[in-house]
Amino acid sequence: MIKDTGPLDRFLEMLPRVVFGAIATILSLLALVLAGNAVIQCFRAVWVGGEVTEAALVGISYVVVSVATFEIARHLTEEEVVRRREKRLASEGRRSLARLISTVAAAIFLEALVIVFHVGKENVPQLIYPTLLLIAGILIVLGLGVYQRLSTGIEDQVEEKDVAEGGNQTSRSGRK
Repeated sequence: MIKDTGPLDRFLEMLPRVVFGAIATILSLLALVLAGNAVIQCFRAVWVGGEVTEAALVGISYVVVSVATFEIARHLTEEEVVRRREKRLASEGRRSLARLISTVAAAIFLEALVIVFHVGKENVPQLIYPTLLLIAGILIVLGLGVYQRLSTGIEDQVEEKDVAEGGNQTSRSGRK
């Protein structure tokens, strides 16, 4: 930890937390608006006798984007507002990043699936975009797998060193 030398240091330490907290709050509110709009559009389609299937597909897209946005806001809050990254174990950071990337990949896969259902019935040449989304999702998942595979060995070494320096914490593999 950096030695506190006065009010300016405290201000500079708190400023990023406040900014990231505000950004996370704005993202959460916008995600709520988007999810609420999806529900309203579906009810409106049912109530007025509109195209319910179309409204449901658009609603699913909105909710998927909303969930991914909430996950990003949660990640910002955990990583930048509540916790201090330098005090965490390497395995916690890897798990947090994996959860975020998995949510984004799931959102990409669901969005591609919704677009396939929407476009595939009418216009087959427009399936290029959802196909590219699926490829992007697959590459993200593969990249996450490679990252996790490469990071576990280094993670054990770093955590064993941290445990030796810090005392009673255990590493990811349960060793002291």
